[in-house]
Amino acid sequence: MEKITANDVPAMFDCVSKLFAEKKDELCQMDAVMGDGDLGLTMSKGYGALPGFLRDFTGEGDIGKMLFKGAMKMQNTVPSTMGTLMSSGVMQAGKSFKGKTELVPPDMATYIESFAEGIKKRGKCELGDRTILDSVDAAAKSARALVDQNPEASFRQVMDAAVEGAKAGCEATKDMLPRFGKAAVHAAKAKGVIDQGALAGQYMLQGLRNYFADNQ
Repeated sequence: MEKITANDVPAMFDCVSKLFAEKKDELCQMDAVMGDGDLGLTMSKGYGALPGFLRDFTGEGDIGKMLFKGAMKMQNTVPSTMGTLMSSGVMQAGKSFKGKTELVPPDMATYIESFAEGIKKRGKCELGDRTILDSVDAAAKSARALVDQNPEASFRQVMDAAVEGAKAGCEATKDMLPRFGKAAVHAAKAKGVIDQGALAGQYMLQGLRNYFADNQ
């Protein structure tokens, strides 16, 4: 696979939806210790709905508009804090891809960079705050480094690098203290434990990677 078009994008997010359905209970259990206990439900519901929203889009193959409009509907489906952050990330990627009718492998690095930018702007968070940003930003940097080193890298290679970066970002959250929400109240429990939001970011990227693994 050398490029993807708007017709491929919903199937790409089907893989994300499938993985979050599998990880729902794990994320809920983690979130019950530090948050509201509904993280897995939010991720599975939001990404479960997104592929359908993307398939409903009619816009002459504009991937950017497809992502932006799909994310707006996703935000209405899961209006929680994490749902809003996820939607904001996809919206920002949509802005970056406005007018594009096809994507090539380096564009996946751009997607993750834009996603991280959307999270940062909407969540008012910074690296080290122990949030999803810590895994997604690490993934973006890893993917971009690979693309810079190997402009001919495949989709699978770019996403492999992203997932490895996200895993490192997740591990780094073990040494961070949370600053937001209920997690900040239970900060003492955070030491040595991966942030559940960061792990959700890793799983999102793994879902995207799974699509390219299945369609090499």
